[in-house]
Amino acid sequence: MIQELLAYFNPLDYLGIWLLWAFILAFIVSWLTFPTIIKVSQVKQLMDEPGSRSAHSVKTPTLGGIAIFFSLAVVITTIGGLLDTKILMLLLGGLTVLFFLGLKDDLLVLAPRTKFLAQLLVAGVLIVFTDTRIVGFFGIFGITTLPYLVSVLFTLFVYILIINAYNLIDGVDGLAGSLALFACAAFAFLFWKTLDVSMTTIAVASIGSLVPFLRFNFSRKRKIFMGDTGSMIIGFLVAFFVVRFLSGAQMSQTSLFYNSAPILVLAIVFFPLLDTLRIFFIRAVIHKTSPFKADKNHLHHGFINLGYSHKQTTLCIVLINAVLFVLALLFKDFEIHLQLCLLLGIGTVLYSVAFIYHWLFKSKSESKIAEQSH
Repeated sequence: MIQELLAYFNPLDYLGIWLLWAFILAFIVSWLTFPTIIKVSQVKQLMDEPGSRSAHSVKTPTLGGIAIFFSLAVVITTIGGLLDTKILMLLLGGLTVLFFLGLKDDLLVLAPRTKFLAQLLVAGVLIVFTDTRIVGFFGIFGITTLPYLVSVLFTLFVYILIINAYNLIDGVDGLAGSLALFACAAFAFLFWKTLDVSMTTIAVASIGSLVPFLRFNFSRKRKIFMGDTGSMIIGFLVAFFVVRFLSGAQMSQTSLFYNSAPILVLAIVFFPLLDTLRIFFIRAVIHKTSPFKADKNHLHHGFINLGYSHKQTTLCIVLINAVLFVLALLFKDFEIHLQLCLLLGIGTVLYSVAFIYHWLFKSKSESKIAEQSH
């Protein structure tokens, strides 16, 4: 009886209820898991010690990624059985590999080469066994279709770039989690519009797992960080959403977002990519040091130095990124090079406004002080 019902059940027919259940399931699992992780971390002293680059002054648990992974695993292994099982199982396999490596890195420290090879492995498995890859550039720079090997290599590059971009922005309370929440919400909308139920479900479940994390991440008494475990998981998820959406949009020139898919994707991950490329340029070109050497030159550190609190910094950055996504949706019918120029121009200006304003204000204040002294 149950088997017959499941055989004819189509989530599309009850999409609203289906997505609500995915959110609730992930939310409950995540919410109930965090207090246990915090308690165990405190008892076993699995805490992050404040250092010169730390934005916190007290010992704090860094294993928040455990709850995020656990809630997603529960959703995929339960209601995922009624979706695209093959791709979800491969996705879960990749998440599991990164989860254990991230956990080891949070507890014992892992060699960068090992993390890099693991990221290549999980991304490569998804690309090869599902053929989900970036086939071309949608006409940007006149490139529509890439040779197979170039397509695979470029897709691998995108995975590595986005995974590590989310790891690099995890520097102030709530920033990486809030940007991941925004990205999942944006992709949930895009996948819903293209009727990709499997990806919409996972995106909504990711939101359900991140909301409790942000509640504890912003807490003063029971604070927890996502750690490398969490940042690698959410970075991998967002990278997978990026590749899946671009791959689906390229299937047909009549697809809903064929003319705008790469611009929409760039808008969603604009801040992580902007900060990552900026920090690599500063380290490698200006300071002539290793681009992987940690410092305090990130954009979020800049907001903190201007006097913004962690919450204000996070809110400001996420709101700007959300504005860029909405503008990208409004520009989606423009010529694709015009869309790209508008996004890059507006995005650069919006993220520079606060710094330009404070620079001008400081210059005026210094001029007045100089005049008064004479």
